[in-house]
Amino acid sequence: MGTFCSVIRFENLQELKRLCHWGPIIALGVIAICSTMAMIDSVLWYWPLHTTGGSVNFIMLINWTVMILYNYFNAMFVGPGFVPLGWKPENSQDSMYLQYCKVCQAYKAPRSHHCRKCNRCVMKMDHHCPWINNCCGYQNHASFTLFLLLAPLGCIHAAFIFVMTMYTQLYNRLSFGWNTVKIDMSAARRDPLPIIPFGLAAFAATLFALGLALGTTIAVGMLFFIQMKIILRNKTSIESWIEEKAKDRIQYYQLDEVFVFPYDMGSRWKNFKQVFTWSGVPEGDGLEWPIREGCHQYSLTIEQLKQKADKRVRSVRYKVIEDYSGSCCPLNKGIKTFFTSPCTEEPRIRLQKGEFVLATRGLRYWLYGDKILDDSIIEEALVS
Repeated sequence: MGTFCSVIRFENLQELKRLCHWGPIIALGVIAICSTMAMIDSVLWYWPLHTTGGSVNFIMLINWTVMILYNYFNAMFVGPGFVPLGWKPENSQDSMYLQYCKVCQAYKAPRSHHCRKCNRCVMKMDHHCPWINNCCGYQNHASFTLFLLLAPLGCIHAAFIFVMTMYTQLYNRLSFGWNTVKIDMSAARRDPLPIIPFGLAAFAATLFALGLALGTTIAVGMLFFIQMKIILRNKTSIESWIEEKAKDRIQYYQLDEVFVFPYDMGSRWKNFKQVFTWSGVPEGDGLEWPIREGCHQYSLTIEQLKQKADKRVRSVRYKVIEDYSGSCCPLNKGIKTFFTSPCTEEPRIRLQKGEFVLATRGLRYWLYGDKILDDSIIEEALVS
């Protein structure tokens, strides 16, 4: 009981509200459906438990489910780690290299960024993930990536069970004629008969679970490869974007300089160990980071300050010609605008005719930018 209480602390219980969001509801729903149907198919219709193969199969299914849920809840409840409120560098002169967050009343530590959803500055922020309703960052990057690995592996195992279940059950019900093939779903020619008959409802449920398992394998598997690609370079998704903008800035102004990413240790294995450790605790404290030779501790933040200044120079000012409610998928702006809405939870800016926006980058039907109010600029968001 003491161990349980040490894991489920009071502050963790306050985090349970993160479950009340469409992302975790859908994610846990998919896990529950695939796991439950795979276990039911294994026990009742495919591999009975009185065989060695059936027992191993069932234990593996339970193992996948436990490991997936463990890493999922770790990523959700442990969280990414936040920069302490009011934080500032030990050397006051270093503050000139850092951006100041007015919301957190603190300087942004190297590799940290402010998340509007969490309303805090996140250590080594990669992105805010709606599926865990939390940010992926310094403390939970390993758990999140392991979840992305284990979910497709578990779904592949479950999909194999679903396919073999439908094959064996349909095979027992097939009858061949000269010109026809009939399937009798009323009963199976099997001895002994299963406890629950494999009827039309069971077939439909298994087919539905198979679709979920295959879709999850493809979608989550792609996310895993994306995450591993940036982990092996010791980057985050945001830092990859910063690096791209750095190269674009140098090319645009034809500068005689080369941007070197400061946190790449020069070895994939060393970069890998920055996230994955045997203890489960990532290296460092989330505020200071090891850097490669020839780089500055604040090389990346200095580049961000340059890009922030450059953004004001290269941004395009637009005048609003139609009112926009700020809805995520506006139906009154046309079918193309509706179906090309970016898949992001970034806030949309409510606009009125005659106002001005400062566009920093754009898609075909949407712009990323700032709204200008009395010579001041609000936070970056999306406008259509």
